[in-house]
Amino acid sequence: FGTVVTESGPAYTWGENAHEFRLSPWQNDPVSDGSGEAVYLRDEETGQFWSPSPLPSRGQGRYTTRHGFGYSVFEHSEDGISSELWVYVALDASVKFSVLKLRNDSGRQRKLSATGYVEWVLGDLRSKSAMHVVTESDGASGALLARNAYNIEFPERVAFFDVDAEGAARSVTGDRREFLGRNRGLRSPAAMARSRLSGKLGAGMDPCAAIQVGFELAEGEQREIVFRLGLGSNLRDARTLIQRFRASGSAAEALQKVREHWRHTLSAIQVK
Repeated sequence: FGTVVTESGPAYTWGENAHEFRLSPWQNDPVSDGSGEAVYLRDEETGQFWSPSPLPSRGQGRYTTRHGFGYSVFEHSEDGISSELWVYVALDASVKFSVLKLRNDSGRQRKLSATGYVEWVLGDLRSKSAMHVVTESDGASGALLARNAYNIEFPERVAFFDVDAEGAARSVTGDRREFLGRNRGLRSPAAMARSRLSGKLGAGMDPCAAIQVGFELAEGEQREIVFRLGLGSNLRDARTLIQRFRASGSAAEALQKVREHWRHTLSAIQVK
């Protein structure tokens, strides 16, 4: 399980086989640096929205991208809202974390929403697999699940997309057409002009996973929102992973393990 990240944001994620079982699409275009994954922030009072990474929906302020050993961080400040987006993969599980850390420096109370988005592939190419992907909501956790039973090599796999945002109102959709809108893309999706997502899930649609959470930030207040994209070998395994990494502090613990692993690996040989 792994993910590709560029200086502009998350690119794509795969499970077990980087070519045959992509969770999100790989865009072989270094110029446009396209992706099927995105995170958005929106001011619920003005409707202004932007992404905490340079792509897909660049804000007005300056972006700083830092790549560490096993993780990447995107820093930005927009209209008084400071953000850090940390992206990394758990060392011992098929789970990718997108940890959004927010701070209100605007001097007034703010009403905001954060939206995570993934285009499902669950195969090698969306054009081949999209018609077979079925999405649903897990009754116990509320996480979004997706499977492609027509995949010859990986028919039992269940992908999931979930968020930790305590006390936040949540809306979801599994319909990419609804999220993007007609003749639109990730730079300015139609969903960012709506108050909430429809909740539409199931079969026979252009599949995606989108979760939107609304919340308020008092002056000077900080908040952390954790989006998780993962893959289970079957439904039971997926549910186990969802519950395991929902525990408080699990994202920070996973990052600590990643740092310790690379510190141990890269300090094995020292040259003077």
